Amino acid sequence: MRVTKLGGLRTHLAGGVDGNGGGDGPLVVLMHGFGAPGDDLVGLLPVLRVAPEVRFAFPEAPLSLSEFPFAARAWWPLDLAGLEQARMRGELQDRAAEVPEGLASAREHVVALLDELQTSLGMSSERIVLGGFSQGSMLAMDVALSDLRPLAGLVLLSTTLINADQWRARLPKRAGLPVFQSHGRRDPLLPFAAAQRVRELWQGVGSPVSWTEFDGGHELPPRVLQGLCAFIAQCLGSGV
Repeated sequence: MRVTKLGGLRTHLAGGVDGNGGGDGPLVVLMHGFGAPGDDLVGLLPVLRVAPEVRFAFPEAPLSLSEFPFAARAWWPLDLAGLEQARMRGELQDRAAEVPEGLASAREHVVALLDELQTSLGMSSERIVLGGFSQGSMLAMDVALSDLRPLAGLVLLSTTLINADQWRARLPKRAGLPVFQSHGRRDPLLPFAAAQRVRELWQGVGSPVSWTEFDGGHELPPRVLQGLCAFIAQCLGSGV
């Protein structure tokens, strides 16, 4: 694995013929969630059974969270105190109308990242699967609906509905894009019902959604990772 800067983001490149993103294989871009270390999803590599030519990019979010006791990062800030109070009251916030401060800036970073990845790796966007976990998945969906370059697929791991008015307006232009989505039925942070609404939005424009729900929380259990590997192989035409 090698680390470089793309789109203004520190990015971990892995896989491919040399383990450092080399070769001419397709690409999977995965973005971590709020409060995670920048290399959080890199730890998935040993269990992601994909063809050896598949390359991976794991960008680090631009914001450093000084209130965390470790090197935590975020794509945009959150009101942690308010979220914790809501959680203690047993309330899961509906964020559908929310357009987070910092979303536009994060989107610009990722669009620039994709531009530079295509240039530096010499590949077309049709061979890229874009996705993320939690806040990273919200950003992935926002980028996919704002930047209309062709993509091989979209991965939404434990996501929720934000920026709903703009997303609904833009969805028809992404009709048919394959989507992999997973969510825990007991997720204490992001409502399961909101994830179902995201799925229904994609299905409503004719996109095939590979949906994996599980009896758990805000996590990535083996069943999800198995489904993700199958989705990557299907989208990129690569088997293990």
